[in-house]
Amino acid sequence: MSHKPSFIIMTNRRSFIKKTVAVGAVAAVSDFDKLLAQTPAPQQAKGATDLVAVRDGSRADMVKKAIEELGGIKNFVKPDQKVVIKPNIGWNKGPEFGSNTHPETVGAIVALCKEAGAKDIVVFDHCCHDGAYEGSGIKEVVEKMGGRMVTGADQKLYKEVDIPQGKKLTKAQVHQDVLDCDVFITCPPLKHHSGSEMTACMKNAMGIVWDRGAFHKNDLHQCIADSVYIRKPDLCILDAYMPMVRNGPVGKDKNDLVERKTLMASRDIVAIDAAGAALLNQAGKIRHVQLGEEMGIGCANLSKLNIKRLSLS
Repeated sequence: MSHKPSFIIMTNRRSFIKKTVAVGAVAAVSDFDKLLAQTPAPQQAKGATDLVAVRDGSRADMVKKAIEELGGIKNFVKPDQKVVIKPNIGWNKGPEFGSNTHPETVGAIVALCKEAGAKDIVVFDHCCHDGAYEGSGIKEVVEKMGGRMVTGADQKLYKEVDIPQGKKLTKAQVHQDVLDCDVFITCPPLKHHSGSEMTACMKNAMGIVWDRGAFHKNDLHQCIADSVYIRKPDLCILDAYMPMVRNGPVGKDKNDLVERKTLMASRDIVAIDAAGAALLNQAGKIRHVQLGEEMGIGCANLSKLNIKRLSLS
């Protein structure tokens, strides 16, 4: 009886595990064909667009197209206004790891705001890692496009505010730039999160608050929903080009990502997060999204939305 050398058995096993992991990662992300069907689609509703879903373009092109379909950047940003753009810049990791919003996405938004005549374009996050502004690549592109980075690490820049609509989070120290801006744009990446199950636009609001630990100690999902009332974004952009499907929010390596070349935009923060949950095969399962609808913040039922579907390929 013949025997395979042990190194061949080990190699085959590693290959099997790698393929199994890859298949599992793809299975964790919906193909989203119904949401991202080529336009014009027979079921395309008429009237005001609630959500734009774009795929198969560069991040910059998809940002531009998505905002165009919502009426254009000048529908959101007027000359001489102050704009705050809130990406996810929590981690000192390069763009290839998907831990932060991709710098191309942020740069495209800054450029459009500049084009619309904004007098001040502020970009910030309350980072978890030192050096995240530089390591993420976001600082370089923001400054190149005419925006300015502001620290989120100085407590003196935060002001305590009441949140009367909040159920668990009834007050918080909030970054002053968010409180006094004319336009607030949120633009996180779509990714798995070990605590909240998903990082998208609602979860991104944690980065405008000084004490994030309070969320984790006092019903995380309810606090996320409550935090939206601090300052509802005027525009939500969700970068799902390479969603992180496991090991979030930081990720272990590039195998945690699945390429989907997708980007979404909406005025409704609950709607865009409901679409993000659907893309992660978690439709109706992310509690803070459902709470957002129950609290009247937005609509989590995708069947009730007028969704504009576009492919740039």
